[in-house]
Amino acid sequence: MLTQNGGMPVRVYCAGPLFNESERREMTEIADLLEEAGYAIYLPHRDGMEFRLILEILEERGWAKATAAAFLHAAIFALDIYQLVIECDAVVWNLNGRVPDEGAVSEAAVAWTLGKPIVAYSDDVRSLISGRVNPLLVGMVDFDTLDEMHQIPKALRDTINGSPLPQVHENSLPDKIRKSVRDGRLLWEVLQDRSGQLNDAVIAEVVEELFAPDVAQNQNGTDRNASPSETAGWQS
Repeated sequence: MLTQNGGMPVRVYCAGPLFNESERREMTEIADLLEEAGYAIYLPHRDGMEFRLILEILEERGWAKATAAAFLHAAIFALDIYQLVIECDAVVWNLNGRVPDEGAVSEAAVAWTLGKPIVAYSDDVRSLISGRVNPLLVGMVDFDTLDEMHQIPKALRDTINGSPLPQVHENSLPDKIRKSVRDGRLLWEVLQDRSGQLNDAVIAEVVEELFAPDVAQNQNGTDRNASPSETAGWQS
């Protein structure tokens, strides 16, 4: 089992397409392989929020679909940025699809910019250009991708062993990234505090409290003039 300097397991962000059951199943298989190898995992649809399910609940709570989608997107973005920048040490990137998933491309780019280890997997020939994946993507993994899932844990171990894990200094991050990290951390801490009673309804309630626009004051009297990172109600 690979560990950080503090003895904790290396934490891996699993990035890839999650828009249908087969895609989610493949991402879960990748996560299971890594967990069996001793890694700690962040799998967005399992450990974070699934957009369509939370959106349905927010609509049931009286939000217009467009409004709910807007602040739910802000919450998902903040949580993912926090996980990528602070919580996770490395990324495993599933490139499968006619074109690689746009969100996963962004996640890989964030990790690459921070110098975090990335391993890419693809057994889908649809995204090939003259027999190769787009160079602007695979350049982030030194033009080396895996085509068999079972190779992922060893390849990740070798990649991590090849260079030390980077230390991210939050205060040196650009202002916009630092704000997203701050908001994502608050959301993650709330979700962890409520892990014993966590379900989609609770997640929707937390997202509404932290990220909903000011008009929500007319619904439940909560003052949301402050940014999510300044809201103290969920910290008490």
